[in-house]
Amino acid sequence: MSLKSKIEYFKMHNYNRKLIYLIAILIVYVSCFVGFIFYSITNFAFTDFYKRLDLRRNIAAEKFLNNQLANQTDQWSLDFIENLNNQHEFLVEFDQHGNILRSQGLHAELWDRINKTGTSNFKAGNQFYSTKYFTKDNKHYIVGASAENYFYTHHLRYLRNLLIISFILGVLFILVVSVFMKRSFLKPILTMMKEVQEIGSENLDKRLDEDKYKGDLQDLALTFNGMLTRLETSFETQKNFISNASHELNTPLTSIIGQADLALSKERTKEEYQRTLLKIIESAEHLEKKTRALLLLARTGFVNNSTMLNPVRIDQIIMDAELTVKAINDKFKIVTDFSLLPDDSMRLKINGNAILLQLALSNIISNACKYSSDRTAYIALGALDNKVFILIKDKGIGIPSKELGHIYDPYFRASNTSGIDGYGIGLPLARNIIKLHGGILKVNSIVGEGTTVEIELPTYLRF
Repeated sequence: MSLKSKIEYFKMHNYNRKLIYLIAILIVYVSCFVGFIFYSITNFAFTDFYKRLDLRRNIAAEKFLNNQLANQTDQWSLDFIENLNNQHEFLVEFDQHGNILRSQGLHAELWDRINKTGTSNFKAGNQFYSTKYFTKDNKHYIVGASAENYFYTHHLRYLRNLLIISFILGVLFILVVSVFMKRSFLKPILTMMKEVQEIGSENLDKRLDEDKYKGDLQDLALTFNGMLTRLETSFETQKNFISNASHELNTPLTSIIGQADLALSKERTKEEYQRTLLKIIESAEHLEKKTRALLLLARTGFVNNSTMLNPVRIDQIIMDAELTVKAINDKFKIVTDFSLLPDDSMRLKINGNAILLQLALSNIISNACKYSSDRTAYIALGALDNKVFILIKDKGIGIPSKELGHIYDPYFRASNTSGIDGYGIGLPLARNIIKLHGGILKVNSIVGEGTTVEIELPTYLRF
């Protein structure tokens, strides 16, 4: 048996053992419930019947010892109380040593079970007995009454059989329900476990089918998919850190070198050197911010913590990204549409990292300009409910439909991009950053007509 088979066997054995424990607990509960009902009714039947025997015993004592009734109540009882089933009355006279002197209606074998100094109730076979000690004229007597408890001999037996049948049916019902529970509740769990076991470092993009599960299991699937997204993003970000850093740091480094070369190409005035140094400092600060953001992204991956994310205005980030793109290439054109902005500017706030978001948007905008024949990118921003939407569109070469599934693979470039500079790094990095912020990035493209990138981000304030 393979290791995987042993693990599966152990898990199933563990589930079966827990199910057996549950069945045993339910059966014990049903047994106690049935036993309690039978005991309670039996005890009540005995107590009630002995009370009825006590009344007939007292009437018999008056009849045997006084030859007349003591009062009008007993007279009414004697005349109107019906005899019990197989009812008998008896009188025993005995000496002070307990020896029977005279017996009327009592079987001798029952004499030892009678209390010689007080009252006693007992059962022999199906016959119930009630006896009491009396003295008269210095003589000792035991007067008693016996009868068959019809409720005990007939109804309680019927109740006992009914409870036994109910117990058996209850146990069968528990077993059937338990099997159903095992199939209906454990099956989706086992299915989920099997899906999880198929996910490894080589296919972190695979997700659980959330629609397959219901209730708490669906929440568990959503949580697990979220964890996989964080792991995938962290794994990809750290794996591609060098490529991302090279790609993103190239522009500010080129700007610094170009400005320095320009300043040294000939003699400059003091003011010109100062302006050049200011531009170099500005590019260096931009370089430092990008470096810090990339290091933070590589270190934390997809961990969404308060030290990394803060409330930021998405419209301001878009404008900063525009400036960054134009600094890369002054021939790039950007048309921004803010006509869909909400009246409440707070609806444009999201919980994010401004540097990383600017990095993602500048990559997408730069691609839109680079792959468009007129070097123009169109941007629209809007808000709806608790989300903000960013639309970045170009009228460029587009992406072949059969290659859209690979656009997030690092270093992948479409087959129609020959002659255009690029490394295939910017879009995967942008998608990871959007994921980091709990957002969604979608790409739609038609060859020869252009590409549209849709970005959806949750707002900082929920409405």
